[in-house]
Amino acid sequence: MSIPPRFLDDLRTRLTLSDVVGKKVKLTRAGREYKGCCPFHREKTPSFYVNDDKQFYHCFGCGAHGDVIGFTMAEGNLSFIEAIEQLAAQAGMQVPESRPEDIERAKVQKDLHAAMEEACRWMEAQLYETENADVLEYMVKRGFSEETLNNFRIGYAPDNDKAFKAHMLESGFSIQQLLDCALLKPSTRGGEPYGFFRDRVMFPVSDRRGRIVAFGGRILPEHIRPQTNPNFTPPKYLNSSDTPLFHKGRMLYGDSHAREAAREGHTPIVVEGYLDVMACHQAGLKGAVAPLGTALTEEQILLLWKMCPEDEKRPVLSFDGDNAGLRAASRACERVLPLLRPGHTVALAFLPEGEDPDTYIKARGKGAMVEILQNAQSLDEFLWNGATENRDFDTPDKQAALADYFDKLVTRITDKTVQTYYAKSFKDRMWREFRQKNSFKKWDGGREKTTAISLIRPRSDKRKSQIMDIFFVCLINHPWAILEMEDHLHNFYSGQDDRDGAIDDMLHWAHEREPSVPAEDENNLDRDVLKSHLLSLGHQALVDLCAQKIIYTHAGYAKIGTQSDKVRAGLKDLLKVMEQDNLTSELNSARRQLNENFSEDAENRLFEMRKLLGAGNNDSE
Repeated sequence: MSIPPRFLDDLRTRLTLSDVVGKKVKLTRAGREYKGCCPFHREKTPSFYVNDDKQFYHCFGCGAHGDVIGFTMAEGNLSFIEAIEQLAAQAGMQVPESRPEDIERAKVQKDLHAAMEEACRWMEAQLYETENADVLEYMVKRGFSEETLNNFRIGYAPDNDKAFKAHMLESGFSIQQLLDCALLKPSTRGGEPYGFFRDRVMFPVSDRRGRIVAFGGRILPEHIRPQTNPNFTPPKYLNSSDTPLFHKGRMLYGDSHAREAAREGHTPIVVEGYLDVMACHQAGLKGAVAPLGTALTEEQILLLWKMCPEDEKRPVLSFDGDNAGLRAASRACERVLPLLRPGHTVALAFLPEGEDPDTYIKARGKGAMVEILQNAQSLDEFLWNGATENRDFDTPDKQAALADYFDKLVTRITDKTVQTYYAKSFKDRMWREFRQKNSFKKWDGGREKTTAISLIRPRSDKRKSQIMDIFFVCLINHPWAILEMEDHLHNFYSGQDDRDGAIDDMLHWAHEREPSVPAEDENNLDRDVLKSHLLSLGHQALVDLCAQKIIYTHAGYAKIGTQSDKVRAGLKDLLKVMEQDNLTSELNSARRQLNENFSEDAENRLFEMRKLLGAGNNDSE
């Protein structure tokens, strides 16, 4: 059904977003916006904002974002058309009538859906016929319960296809409709169309609404199927070809089951085949899905993210641990990278070589599979390991080549915010990996340069702690300064996960919010939103610093209401102190290295550090 764009624009104009959202969420006014607790993830402090002027909502806790149509679809788990119909009723509007060709297309598809449903029922019944008892016994011996077989509507297509064709014709379906559904195939020898699936265990494939749209068929073991032609070995699996109902690159086996499970908190897990999906579901891992005879596609990745809860867009892709599995994982990552956006990623899990989820669960139980999934690698970790594992980077040129590789890799990420963070992740990894091996130089964008970054703690832990407290309070009270300080934030990393993570979270938030210097700082909504965001991420201790009077005794510029030029000057002074502390730490490290193992490189490093520290002192005079 096609909806004219003008109708959608009129619908958005007639409806006030806060009115629609307010029926589901308790909203309170916050300046020109409304705020409330997000309906898409659990939270106690409101981080969900609605802006009627811009006609969008955004949650700073889980990243949920959209307009009135998107909210209605997400909150009610409705299709686009269902959401349009519901909103049109609220607005007192009539959804435009479909064109004649749309009506005809809908009728054709309705008939094809009916044909697929009838075919599925017939095949289900065949599995339990007396003459097919060995087929049912085979599936039971594979470890599948009757409940699992029924849940997935497993069936059997007999070798003789005449009974199937006769039943479908008697049920009112034409040969052409069965051809359109890919249940029959035209004969290449001029004979009658024949049944595509014969003597196979049948796995129905359903769409997100649970309607049967395709089938997969697995060959039976040799001890069950008759040997009609000893010179021909049929393919292990046959899958429906694309039809008006089915596009294999846009659907996943187990989609409707996993979508329902996701609402209960189950993480989507991508496995290889039909039996793997069934084994996972039977073991309680109900988020399992599988591609349909193809490598994972862009459309399927987007489907996986839609299944995930709003606050955890991180499906797990599982692979065999052999070389073929690693290659498949690499191909999947190639598809994922351009699609990445804030809060959306994948994890990668690897089974022991030669194992798949079906065999692994049956041999070792659910717990062993859960452990593998819990130890899944993050995307950046997998990419790093793939580029560095079992390779030596003991010379500057090799390190430069690695940096060049990652520089090019991150350009494939289209979202600029995500691209920035992945670039930072790889640079940080290189710094941690090579700083002990290759003095204090690092490769950046094709040229060597010195750097003031240091994770070694400075001369006075208490002094640095005080500086960091002032730094956080200043940025929280003046959020507009975060982006202005972006190029210098690395100097404030301390090696403490909670505080370093808070810097990353603030920068991520600032890229999303783009806070500006307010005309009246006392009414700065950005500050309140930032505090709520930090609280939702567990940074209570940092927000509490804003209430400590001792902070403002040492740094009056951190106070709310301070003029922006004074805030900038204060932050500049903080930065100088941190740079000097970091350079001093590097100098001490260079001295220790020279004392422990004298070399020309170590001596040169000490000389360069002294020059840098001298230059820094001159700058501050």
